[in-house]
Amino acid sequence: MNRIGIIGAGQMGSGIATVCALAGFDVRLVDRDKDQLAAALKRIKESVARRVARGQIDKARGDKALKLVHTGTAFKALADRDLVIEAVTESEPVKRQVLSDLVPHLGKNTLIATNTSTIAITRLAATTDRPDRFIGVHFMNPVPAMRLVEIIRGIATSDSTFNAIRDFTVRLDKEPVRVEDFPAFIVHRILMPMINEAIYVLYEGVGTMESIDKAMRLGANHPMGPLELADFIGLDTCLVVMQALNDGLADSKYRPCPLLVKYVEAGWLGRKTGRGFYDYSGDTPTPTR
Repeated sequence: MNRIGIIGAGQMGSGIATVCALAGFDVRLVDRDKDQLAAALKRIKESVARRVARGQIDKARGDKALKLVHTGTAFKALADRDLVIEAVTESEPVKRQVLSDLVPHLGKNTLIATNTSTIAITRLAATTDRPDRFIGVHFMNPVPAMRLVEIIRGIATSDSTFNAIRDFTVRLDKEPVRVEDFPAFIVHRILMPMINEAIYVLYEGVGTMESIDKAMRLGANHPMGPLELADFIGLDTCLVVMQALNDGLADSKYRPCPLLVKYVEAGWLGRKTGRGFYDYSGDTPTPTR
């Protein structure tokens, strides 16, 4: 496996492209939006430059990696890929449409992976003509910095596909963990209810934003408070995961906090919009509640 295709040039897609190129894979990044592709190439160059500046890689390796990244706007550009990773927005209808449109352009032996963090792998695999060669590979954000990758098998995923993807993630210098196909998998199933509970604590007036985040940083030795982390992840993503847990497991403990819903409805999604639980318009983030 040497030729990797990636669909979606957002933050996750560009991060995956970066680590693949640094590992020596030939990468083709596809997105229908040319401006998104240009932004992705800028992010990739900046990410590689930071690694060179920190002494994590030498300049020659960085230059080689940048030459391995190519872009395109059509799925036919992925016809010769050994593996295609779908990394579009976390919406099942969107992902199903992308996968359905993608399949006719692929070679019969091409593996397909999805970077979903919540959606059932078995359902997405059924959209394709190769459920045995379909698998979930959930990279953590930011991809270049985070070593974990959740590998999720659908009910039809073959052993050979699982083994190939496990070996692929190891070549990326990542740590793979095997996960069963349940809502939100491992990391988000544990992390998001904690964040949701922190939002409930704020909603009920048990503590202020500063006290909640300080308590978890100092009391649980977390590098980032849960409300800070929610802003970093994106409040829309947090809500999608909680809705998936609530729908998939039918347990009231997964009910999204009304305050989280309200923030998302207001378009206050966190760092990416400049405002979430904190306002990022000034030199120092300030609480919004």
